[in-house]
Amino acid sequence: MSPSPREVFLQLVHGVADGNFDELPDLYGEVTDVRHPMGAQKSEPLTSRRALQEHFTVPPEVRESLPKRRVVDVVVHETADPEVIVAEFAYEFTSPDDSTAKVPCVFVMRVRNGQIIESRDYIDPIRTCTARGDLDRLIASLRKDVSSRS
Repeated sequence: MSPSPREVFLQLVHGVADGNFDELPDLYGEVTDVRHPMGAQKSEPLTSRRALQEHFTVPPEVRESLPKRRVVDVVVHETADPEVIVAEFAYEFTSPDDSTAKVPCVFVMRVRNGQIIESRDYIDPIRTCTARGDLDRLIASLRKDVSSRS
């Protein structure tokens, strides 16, 4: 029997929190429609497992510098469609000085035969970058994006 949408969602977010990026693409179908509507920069939909492999590719030196995080405050809402869930949760980041910061998230996912085939991942980019300690990089990226439109 295939894992439920809830089980797949939990595998995904705990895999992200634990830094198991190489395993994450296997949670998705060969054909997907994954979008990040709140992303800091306009991004194209991720429409294949291969695109998700690229998305989850994190160089070793970057992996080592990522702050610790864990998944908290999980609430999964089942819908009338058994393939679709709405999941509310937060990533709780712990900085080197042991302070914590929560980044609230909402994922709307369609899981078929145990694989994610569609997802809308709503994650606050400002809180994420602040929690990771790279808000300056986000600001520089936004400035570059604005100046390229001029």
